[in-house]
Amino acid sequence: MSFTSTGSSPLAAYGWDETLENDFASRRAAGLAPARVIAVDRGLCDVATENGLLRAETGPVATPDPIAAPCTGDWAVLRPGDHPDDRPVMAELLPRRTAIVRSTVSRESRGQVLAANVDTVAIAVSLADHLDLGRVERLLALAWESGARPVVVLTKADSLPGTAEAEAAVAAAAPGVDVVACSATTGDGVDAVAAVLHGTVVLVGPSGAGKSTLGNALLGAEALATGAVRERDGKGRHTTVRRDLLPLPGGGVLIDTPGLRRVGLWDAAEGLQQTFAEIEELAAACRFGDCAHEGEPGCAVLAAVEDGGLPARRLVSYRKLMRENAWIAARSDARLRAEQRNRWKAVSKAQRQMYRERGRDR
Repeated sequence: MSFTSTGSSPLAAYGWDETLENDFASRRAAGLAPARVIAVDRGLCDVATENGLLRAETGPVATPDPIAAPCTGDWAVLRPGDHPDDRPVMAELLPRRTAIVRSTVSRESRGQVLAANVDTVAIAVSLADHLDLGRVERLLALAWESGARPVVVLTKADSLPGTAEAEAAVAAAAPGVDVVACSATTGDGVDAVAAVLHGTVVLVGPSGAGKSTLGNALLGAEALATGAVRERDGKGRHTTVRRDLLPLPGGGVLIDTPGLRRVGLWDAAEGLQQTFAEIEELAAACRFGDCAHEGEPGCAVLAAVEDGGLPARRLVSYRKLMRENAWIAARSDARLRAEQRNRWKAVSKAQRQMYRERGRDR
């Protein structure tokens, strides 16, 4: 097949702009065409192009590395197939502006990109379920690290007589982040949610959080499959089984994602600093530069907990996520792994020496 170009590209509805067009000029002159990945499925991709929606071969960009592999939201370079009836082939992926990366659930400690070139990460939190602030903080770290702007959307607001208390609790766990409550079922608050979502928006959260129902409300159509939630535990089934990208009626695009059972951090140091900005600010006043906030003298963080300025829960969550991130970094970086191994050797050697000295004292 061949590609055609129009003055006003149909890709504009998917986020194509003048900057991308200017950067693509040399490729277009070589007979290549831009496309945006809508969904990935078994070595093939659904892509939006200037010729409409097409099915493309991943070809040269196919890779077993889940970070480098094509994902929903990627901008791709397509070349025509060798024959008129052949599918177009992805020649390369354009550099990503942002990428939401989590640790894979396997023991290989590899990163996996959930969505690329995202502007807003909408974290869906169901008010019909127990409010898990630790999970909110984990997803915020993921979002901040991606380079996108997080927003927390409290869904199923119609399940409570009022949302002020929940909004205040989440706002305290999400400094500098918009927190909006809505009910996609009744329509209350959906306009307020739409007002804080910009560009390419990705919905993230656990199964049963109401992501697809919210997505349909924003899209103004039943475009996303929805499912019931079990009453006994508030959990839902994976009605969304892949990541799809759809244009929003008011501009921008929406990516719905499957429910995330486990959200492992992946090299999220900067995201954690942003998520726990008040702790990082307090830490600058600690007596020691390497203070671990575990009991050291002159620790400004512990002092803030004692005087009530910092909730103890926030510090516990901070420690937990920092430890997890350090562990993942150590497993994924040979140098850090070697340093960690040497530290354990030193500790083990000191313990053996202590036991020998105790034996001599008997």
